[in-house]
Amino acid sequence: MGVTMSWRSSPLVLREPLRISRSTMDRRDAVTVRLDHAGHTGYGEVVTSVFAGLGLDRIHAGLTVLRSRTTGYATPEALHTELPAVVAGLHPGTAAAFDAALHDLLGRLAGRPVHRLVGAPAPGAVPTAYTIGLVSPTEAGRVAGRLVAAGFRILKLKAGDDHDVARVAAVRAAAPDARLLLDPNGGWTAEAAVRRLDALAGYRLDAVEQPIAAGQLDRLAWVAARTPVPVVADEDAATEADLPRLAGVVAGVNIKLAKCGGIRAATRMVTAAGEHGLAVMLGCLVASSLGIAPALHLAGYARWVDLDGHLLLADDPWTGLGGHDGTLRPTGTPGLGVTPRRPDPLDPAGSAPPPDPTASAQPAASAHPAASIQPAASIQPAASTQPAASIQPAAEVIR
Repeated sequence: MGVTMSWRSSPLVLREPLRISRSTMDRRDAVTVRLDHAGHTGYGEVVTSVFAGLGLDRIHAGLTVLRSRTTGYATPEALHTELPAVVAGLHPGTAAAFDAALHDLLGRLAGRPVHRLVGAPAPGAVPTAYTIGLVSPTEAGRVAGRLVAAGFRILKLKAGDDHDVARVAAVRAAAPDARLLLDPNGGWTAEAAVRRLDALAGYRLDAVEQPIAAGQLDRLAWVAARTPVPVVADEDAATEADLPRLAGVVAGVNIKLAKCGGIRAATRMVTAAGEHGLAVMLGCLVASSLGIAPALHLAGYARWVDLDGHLLLADDPWTGLGGHDGTLRPTGTPGLGVTPRRPDPLDPAGSAPPPDPTASAQPAASAHPAASIQPAASIQPAASTQPAASIQPAAEVIR
């Protein structure tokens, strides 16, 4: 039996609206992608994004194309070998969901977590940032105090209105020891960015993301040269191809799997970032634990981890990441390591979710030799004296 594919959509509602410089969001739609083979199931998730031009119609159209392209592959290993061709021309968010489901399936078949499949260092306990939107300075301080009391050590503040300085001041007063990230989402002009960052010089900012609109590298370089705060490119760093021109311009890049196309593409970006002297931030969109999990398997490479999308939801339909105390704790179980909280409507039985990955898992027997999985070349973790785990071909990890 080959690999079969199905999907379903469902809403994700935020606990409270999140306002940033270009929009306010209170919900988004998620599409769960499911791949089945030999009694095992892998899952991935793509979420809608107005900014990225990705609505439900485009997602469903892309997944329909993917389903037609997967026909004829006898094993997920063979599908992985041809993955770049399979997802070619599709929106990177849709490609990332398929990529995640395939890696989840491969991990479950092999009885290994995804980070071991791709040769990444085990993420361990990972402190994550938590995002505070464009609220009043008083409210921002209140939220920061609550987050610090809960255990958060990294706070990310949205910026881009007249209260930026007062908001940072209020948060720093409430969280004197926290690491602070600032994200205007490209909402400043270059001149305003320099003025604001100069006014914020005394508040010990860890980094500022994409201070000005994307596509102005000369102006971005002008800003970065005039502030001691490390500048991290986000919208200007969508894919591996963007990194050479960012070298020497910014301190780091925000790698989001929904921007670059998934785990496989992200590992290449990590390699390229290291080659160009760029530090790595791992970011996300608002998504469920299923949507956040793939990036967590690469967290050992990151200087900054901002994987809080599932924490912003009123009802996360998946579990397995933790994070409500400021620390993500991967389960270390096969695949992505997350499980649905409720029965999966796509399950043929119509009642039960797939086996809990926290249970003992054995690799599935296969009549097909495993094709080689080629993750990124040697990559060193960002904040570790240990070398990255050696990269093993799939024949050794998928049996």
